[in-house]
Amino acid sequence: MASNITNRITYGVDIVLCIDATGSMEPILDSVKEHALNFHRDFQAVMENKHKRVSSLRVRIVAFRDYMADGASAMMVTRFFNLPEESELLDRCIRGITPDGGGDDPEDGLEALAYAIKSDWDMESRKRRHVIVLWSDDATHELGFGKESKYYPGGMARDFAELSAWWGSPGVKGVMDESAKRLLLFTPAKEWWTTISRNWTNVIHEKSEKPGVADKNYSIILNAICNTI
Repeated sequence: MASNITNRITYGVDIVLCIDATGSMEPILDSVKEHALNFHRDFQAVMENKHKRVSSLRVRIVAFRDYMADGASAMMVTRFFNLPEESELLDRCIRGITPDGGGDDPEDGLEALAYAIKSDWDMESRKRRHVIVLWSDDATHELGFGKESKYYPGGMARDFAELSAWWGSPGVKGVMDESAKRLLLFTPAKEWWTTISRNWTNVIHEKSEKPGVADKNYSIILNAICNTI
């Protein structure tokens, strides 16, 4: 008779971590980075406790600032790191994120989210989850605010309506797998973040001016994500 372990359903899980790296994040960035560093490990542990085996785990980083204020330093986007094989590379990348720049209070978080949505997601695993986690301590500019910068990316969603179409909705196919996608926001309850949490599907919003600091809420939401798998 096969063991319970070999009978368990296996999952392919991709996680994109979007991190506000502007100067205002300095008081809390270390806490956010610790949660980012531990998210895939905590996720794996919770899944194991639920007797669900993750056969493929990949993590990608998007660190964002402000195109108008920060130019070439506005967005750092990595490839997916395969874990656990590339854990050291991932850790080095996260630890290298430093708080700097940002200009005015809002940042270009919607562009970071767009990069995440357009990731090269695993579409081969029979059971899969595609998770985006975004941390920011402030509001986000309207999509396209920084398009006058020469560093603004081509192929970006033209406006919030197009970005919402990329995310998709029940009955309307987006870029991502509707049944696989999950979005976790650690952000203040400000415009665009609240619009997303109220109108997009499969979103969990932890409303906080100091994202990533509340360990209890982090654990609750981590478990909430795992409970949907």
